Amino acid sequence: MRLTRIAVATSAVALFALAGCSAQPAATEKPAGEKAAAAALEDGKLIVATEGTYPPFSFHKDGAGELTGYDVEVARAVAEKLGVEIEFQETQWDAIFAGLDAGRFETIANQVTINDERKAKYTFSTPYTVSPGVIVVPEDNTDITSFDDLDGKTTAQSLSSNWGALAEESGATVEPVEGWAQAVALLEDGRIDATINDELTVLDYTKQHPETGVKIAAETPEAGEMAFVFTNDNDDLAEAVDGALAELAEDGTLADLGQEFFGADVSK
Repeated sequence: MRLTRIAVATSAVALFALAGCSAQPAATEKPAGEKAAAAALEDGKLIVATEGTYPPFSFHKDGAGELTGYDVEVARAVAEKLGVEIEFQETQWDAIFAGLDAGRFETIANQVTINDERKAKYTFSTPYTVSPGVIVVPEDNTDITSFDDLDGKTTAQSLSSNWGALAEESGATVEPVEGWAQAVALLEDGRIDATINDELTVLDYTKQHPETGVKIAAETPEAGEMAFVFTNDNDDLAEAVDGALAELAEDGTLADLGQEFFGADVSK
């Protein structure tokens, strides 16, 4: 009987100890996105490339103030969801993919259009902008009403951009520029026949500059999809960003940012 009592007492102590252990508060588990981001970002910082001269997507308030824009604020919201700091590196468009390849930053937030050529080399997030490309011409131009009409005409484009490739495919002679601001200035000065760009860029510009004297002549039959882009060895971070974007869509953040910069949800 004594042995039985000892065994029972020992069992009771063990059960009490187990119960005491289970009563301890469990360590807070990080969300999957934060864990994936932490694995991909050793220093807990997301370094993002953007132009800083591409309103309303990436620009400085009043020309020299805080960096902002639709892409910039989407990137900030993603970093917040991932629980990491964010650092922007302002880079000219024509050097931006070389910088990504060299590892100077983890991703690009600058209206990068998803296309077959880029998909063969890079990994993309889910799109956070959906918008067609458009041909922009002077208001009095009646010769260009379709992409076929660009054959033999002169456009101004960033050579490494999706729009530059489209202009060349349409038969245009392309004058290289760094971005939209230079292209539209050449168009307003009458030095080129047209330029191609994202519809949202053009609509924002004409809203800010009603005296501009340019108009949209035609648009692509299908809307383009713009997303964050990563090197193919950074799949973990791309998946984490996808998770953050899904949360931002669900909680209305993407729609709110679209309303702020465009007056509409441009994420779908």
